[in-house]
Amino acid sequence: MQIAFIGLGNMGAPMAINLAKAGHSVKAFDLSHDAIAKVVAAGGQAASCAATAVQGAEAVITMLPASQHVESLFLGNADQQGLLAHITKGTLVIDSSTIASATSQKVAKAAAALGIDFIDAPVSGGTGGAISGTLTFMVGASDAQLARAQPLLEKMGSNIFHAGAVGAGQTAKICNNMLLGILMVGTSEAIALGVANGLDPKVLSEIMRRSSGGNWALEKYNPYPGVHENAPASKGYAGGFGTDLMLKDLGLAQENAIATRSSTPLGGMARAIYSAHSMAGHGGEDFSSVIKMLQKK
Repeated sequence: MQIAFIGLGNMGAPMAINLAKAGHSVKAFDLSHDAIAKVVAAGGQAASCAATAVQGAEAVITMLPASQHVESLFLGNADQQGLLAHITKGTLVIDSSTIASATSQKVAKAAAALGIDFIDAPVSGGTGGAISGTLTFMVGASDAQLARAQPLLEKMGSNIFHAGAVGAGQTAKICNNMLLGILMVGTSEAIALGVANGLDPKVLSEIMRRSSGGNWALEKYNPYPGVHENAPASKGYAGGFGTDLMLKDLGLAQENAIATRSSTPLGGMARAIYSAHSMAGHGGEDFSSVIKMLQKK
């Protein structure tokens, strides 16, 4: 299948590479030439712009930072025509960005008017899951749209959940990421407390992992350097899922909580903590670097 993949960051690039390895013809575009080069080296093709990437594509997959990027790309603005105008009628568009559900619904409505299937399919599983092809997809789509997307999603992930209609995948994702942000802060607090008392972080992490405090951060994404060899913490907090991206997702959760009059006190507190961490100059580091705020100086 001819696939256009737009957005080749820490998550998007390995997802595009897995599609190329599965035998699909992947035409990739990103503002970073280095990111495009990585996909080309793995069997993909380079596109000079997003409009070129979607020419002849049977499916379009996007992985962009935030709502405004998705809306601007597909719907355009006063200075630029939206990408929907360049996509062939009948094409399947899978947006794996984490954005507001209202944005997904707005773009999907505009796409439907042009005969284009637009679905939201945000992911969980981190860069490791993106590389290994074991991501979890939370899909907002009709049954028929999901059936079209399933063969592609299966090349990038091992868990595919149908959350509901368009926008539902985004709602599930912000709930998940709010919990993840809370868990990472709690995990960091616990490890920092143990280390301040002279405990070995590896030993303490294993104790908690096998006890009632066990969670994904302890299992696969430890925030303390040297505990997990392949975690961002052991690589200077480089790569992974950026603090500013976590802050953005926690913001989406709080906006949704206000709109639905839901009580999320821990989500609000986690947002405040990540905001302070970002303002301290750590916005570009992996979100697990929040442990730096909590460690004994």
